[in-house]
Amino acid sequence: MRIAMISGPRTVSTAMMRAWENRLDTVVWDEPLYAHYLSVTRKAHPGAAEVLKAHAHEIDAAAITARLAGDVPDDAAIWYQKHIAQHFMPDVDRDWLDQVQAAFLIRDPARLLASLWVRYPEAGLADTGLVEQVELFDRATAARGCPPPVVDSDAVRRSPEPVLRGLCDALGVAFDEAMLAWPPGSRDSDGVWGRWWYDVVERSTGFTAPPDTPRPAFDDPQQQQVLESCMALYDRMAPHVIH
Repeated sequence: MRIAMISGPRTVSTAMMRAWENRLDTVVWDEPLYAHYLSVTRKAHPGAAEVLKAHAHEIDAAAITARLAGDVPDDAAIWYQKHIAQHFMPDVDRDWLDQVQAAFLIRDPARLLASLWVRYPEAGLADTGLVEQVELFDRATAARGCPPPVVDSDAVRRSPEPVLRGLCDALGVAFDEAMLAWPPGSRDSDGVWGRWWYDVVERSTGFTAPPDTPRPAFDDPQQQQVLESCMALYDRMAPHVIH
């Protein structure tokens, strides 16, 4: 089975990848379309030059999507593909998604933006991936005849086992308790970008409860406008979250 988890940034997407990689029956691929995204947009992400150099073999989008729908590495039972939604540029073919089980990882945009702006202050709506998430969510819904699985990142942090069980049930795979804890540190499967983005997850050994803090509020009118645009898209998927 190929699982394409289509996430926004700052949604514990790497911790979710750790949970799946800790299963003995699963292999993972970390953000296969990121190098192509950087090569097209030239976004000044942390370590962008190093990413493009180290992942030069992943710049050709057509070659990558062919692999995503191709043979599963190591004859594994499950191939978990971690995607960040905005990496689905207009030139990236979508037909390969018919060969995978799509799932979606979302987060309250106020908390997502507050976290994203710490790492990437110039981020706007296009950097949240919500536009592409809704597009791909609608595509998956039409193909399935019903909404695909949706996970809220704060919900899985509060209640890892029931949410992961629900996700596995929705995907038609058995839950594995190995998903609840993993060794700290980096992985050979991590992209080079991990040195700039994965410091917190590398210290983790499992999902931790989200901070018990008030929902962020933004006084800056431009930030508030971004939040409002994000909420309209988020509300399309939120009713389908696994509880």
